[in-house]
Amino acid sequence: MTDSTAYVPPKIWTWDKENGGEFARINRPIAGPTHDKVLPVGRHPLQLYSLATPNGVKVTVLLEELLALGHSGAEYDAWLIDIRKGDQFGSGFVDVNPNSKIPALLDRSESPAIRVFESGSILIYLAEKFGAFLPTERAARAECLSWLMWQMGSAPYVGGGFGHFYAYAPVKIEYAIDRFAMEVKRQLDVLDRRLADHEFIAGPQYTIADMAIFPWYGNVATGEAYGAGEFLQVADYKNVQRWTAAIGARPAVKRGRMVNRATGEPAGQLRERHEASDFDTKTQDKIGG
Repeated sequence: MTDSTAYVPPKIWTWDKENGGEFARINRPIAGPTHDKVLPVGRHPLQLYSLATPNGVKVTVLLEELLALGHSGAEYDAWLIDIRKGDQFGSGFVDVNPNSKIPALLDRSESPAIRVFESGSILIYLAEKFGAFLPTERAARAECLSWLMWQMGSAPYVGGGFGHFYAYAPVKIEYAIDRFAMEVKRQLDVLDRRLADHEFIAGPQYTIADMAIFPWYGNVATGEAYGAGEFLQVADYKNVQRWTAAIGARPAVKRGRMVNRATGEPAGQLRERHEASDFDTKTQDKIGG
């Protein structure tokens, strides 16, 4: 263990906007809009305002899976919210999500329109609206929702904890990285033990629990997240690897991962999505569906 700095917390904390780190400019200790900006609205009842982070991918995967099942009412417009530019602090976005985090959904098929924010809440809302990917039998439903809430409560240790200190923090702090690496590996072991005798997270059926967990832990399992695959020895979690490969191979998942993506290979980006035809021929060949 390296020597710690002699930092002593002050009696009263003050906000230092120049505190470093990749996301320092977009984080602040107050809520509310910073500027006036009306959100765009497309022609479909469902309007999604998002970015292809793990939390954003959860929702676009579900929407693409619903469309693949033939639920035409799940057609949607997906508008890119660039969090690095502060789009989440525009007045229109804050009206839909007062917490200024992506994703946010506006269901204009209802009168008045219904806003839904927090990714887990959006998954439940859409699954109930279309009667898919959320079991109705009480025990199975409880299992599914338990794993969904597990993800919602656990993922901050992955992104805000391990990911931040390992990949984004301006200073590498051994204690912080060790603390969060231990917790991420514990969570991977939780999943690996569960998947040892279950095809999917909640049991024999593919559900919103899988859709919620995959963008976070699937990215960790493949080493895509934070470039930490070797560091975390992710190959050791064989059941997680099997599940990750199976979920990642689904055509709807491949499409969902592309929506509102603004980084990576250009062929894998669909910054906005308004029609199924927005996935061009080259992309469809890549997706396989």
